[in-house]
Amino acid sequence: MARPRRIVLIRHGESEGNIDDTVYEREPDHALSLTPTGLLQAEVAGARMRALFGDERVSAYVSPYRRTHQTFQALGLDPSRVRVREEPRLREQDWGNWQDRDDVRRQKAYRDAYGHFFYRFAQGESGADVYDRVGSFLESLWRSFEDPGHPPNVLIITHGLTMRLFCTRWFHWTVAEFESLSNPGNAVSRELLLGADGRYSLDRPFEHWCTPESYGATG
Repeated sequence: MARPRRIVLIRHGESEGNIDDTVYEREPDHALSLTPTGLLQAEVAGARMRALFGDERVSAYVSPYRRTHQTFQALGLDPSRVRVREEPRLREQDWGNWQDRDDVRRQKAYRDAYGHFFYRFAQGESGADVYDRVGSFLESLWRSFEDPGHPPNVLIITHGLTMRLFCTRWFHWTVAEFESLSNPGNAVSRELLLGADGRYSLDRPFEHWCTPESYGATG
């Protein structure tokens, strides 16, 4: 099994929806583009990625959303060294279709009170649904490591909540731990690094907005 030395997760750059939530009434979430600031963020991240990967090969997976594809393109990686695949299981949490701004704001407030993992948007998904499809992707990813020629680097371009749930699933964090984590900023990355003991560790922790709640023993 050729496990990669590093797995890099990166959130898309700033999108139109990050600065104006009324856009969801006119444009589908998956079709939103990067802002000029988001494009610059992705280009800056690209300089870091190119320095990180050097001349090594990369296996890249990109959420099917326009803003994640634009982020990947703006990274400016050498196409001769990158094998890229679109991966729908890495998409953003589904909120529904064209959305009423006030209704979405109400539901987000409900989600904050109810919990991001269990709250289900009326026409979309819960965090638990995203967790399940991320788990399905991880099974496919692990099977890809069976190829002895697998690249030494994996790059995943996705969304903030999906990044947190990817790490929750990978490291077997509790739901309470997930709930305490903040999303990374736009075009901010995290790395899973393979250690000498064969285990992966996170290069730096996610920021916490609260202390994880402890439920005690369960039976």
